[in-house]
Amino acid sequence: MKGIILAGGRGTRLYPMTKSISKQLLPIYDKPLIYYPLSVLLLASIKDILIISTPHDIKQYEELLGDGHSLGIHLEYKVQMEPKGLADAFIIGEEFIGEDDVCLCLGDNVFYGQALTEDLKEAKRIVSSEKKAVIFGYPVKNPTAFGVVEFDKEYNVVSIEEKPSQPKSDFAVPGLYFYDNSVIKKAKCVKPSKRGEIEITAINNMYLDEGSLKVKLLGRGMAWLDTGTPQGMLNAAQFVQSVQERQGFYISCIEEIAWRRGFIDDAQLKKLGEELKMTEYGKYLLSLKRSEH
Repeated sequence: MKGIILAGGRGTRLYPMTKSISKQLLPIYDKPLIYYPLSVLLLASIKDILIISTPHDIKQYEELLGDGHSLGIHLEYKVQMEPKGLADAFIIGEEFIGEDDVCLCLGDNVFYGQALTEDLKEAKRIVSSEKKAVIFGYPVKNPTAFGVVEFDKEYNVVSIEEKPSQPKSDFAVPGLYFYDNSVIKKAKCVKPSKRGEIEITAINNMYLDEGSLKVKLLGRGMAWLDTGTPQGMLNAAQFVQSVQERQGFYISCIEEIAWRRGFIDDAQLKKLGEELKMTEYGKYLLSLKRSEH
């Protein structure tokens, strides 16, 4: 399975912070925002990843992350010339995806929870073995502000509604999607919406019409944080700070995940830590090997 992170857009809700820089390069506490969706793909053991961004910002992502070699993964980069909707990621990434299945993670979503790895593993299994698409459902107090998923007892999706006035469930759909390879053909069939975008909802409805759309619930103990507003950025930063200071474990530390997944060895982890040894982040990386014994 391949992975795509969509880190485009103008970030207008975060102006003036994002007037000259992509919002996914802004910090969430002690690391760039893009580390968080990247960590989700790594937790899913996805090693081939495409990052899509704007012509203005793409070079900064390449400078930050390189080709992924230091993490034992492979990173590629593509430009989205203008915002055309989330489903455009599959058209831009067609050559990259090839004949594989694909996971799309939006660049401004933060996920955290002990069960996350198992949830990702199960989503991959469903796509691979059942050839069905998987979206996620997260319980929220104000479902009218989100895309809402309705489902049956077997977790088959019954309906998806965007910001409904009378929600059919309390489960919002976060920015994490698992699809089989047919998503490329489906994306090419989507007609632009009234706002001129190729909507991800149209993709999901195609799978729904086929009876091949499942939902995986992210329940109690899971955190999903949207960082599209200044308050959302602040809330996410405070959450990460609180967890890390209390537990001593870092959230979305891509170097640690790569090491624990076996993408890199002890020596490679140490090298990464040495490069940042004057920072708390680097000291954390250097402490990991010792903490295992």
